[in-house]
Amino acid sequence: MGNGYLAAPVIFLIDTLLGLYVLVVLLRFLLQTTRADFYNPISQFILKVTDPALRPLRRLIPGWGGIDNASLVLLFVVQCLALLLLGLISGAFADGLSVPGLLMATITKLVSLLLYVYLFGIFILALLSWISPGGYNPVAAVIANLTEPVMRPARRMIPPIGGIDLSPMAVILAIYVLRMLIMPPLMSVSVQLGFPLGLARLVF
Repeated sequence: MGNGYLAAPVIFLIDTLLGLYVLVVLLRFLLQTTRADFYNPISQFILKVTDPALRPLRRLIPGWGGIDNASLVLLFVVQCLALLLLGLISGAFADGLSVPGLLMATITKLVSLLLYVYLFGIFILALLSWISPGGYNPVAAVIANLTEPVMRPARRMIPPIGGIDLSPMAVILAIYVLRMLIMPPLMSVSVQLGFPLGLARLVF
């Protein structure tokens, strides 16, 4: 058994744990921008998980124009660290580390995550509306707040047909198409700047 035997579970743990933390920080940023209800139990969980890192960071990086810059910096740093660790452990950086490639790959990964948040958020919200229509669900309330900036214009353009709201399906299709259009160029730029192709295929 070589180094790859031990590297595989370590890579999995790093990718999973840091990936989940990045997701939680992104959710907090989105909830703040949409002025969500932070008394919601799901919102409270997100606050408690992210506060230890964000509170001291906010002293150094103040917000501006209603944007929580500390959350954005934390997002970028943790995601960049995750990609760096994955590359080092997997040996993808054996030929050298390209800082521009790593930074571009970080942006690409965060864009991909943002699209997935909206994609799965809208899908889960639509599913919950079919399973338990009319009842209060803290998960559904958080997701509704997150996806409202995307869903609002879609509802204006696509009115219900026969009492059925088709706007979630339209937005899901639009996000799929958008991802197909922007992710390959972003990934290509990352690789051209020196980010390893094998690692790019693994993480994007």
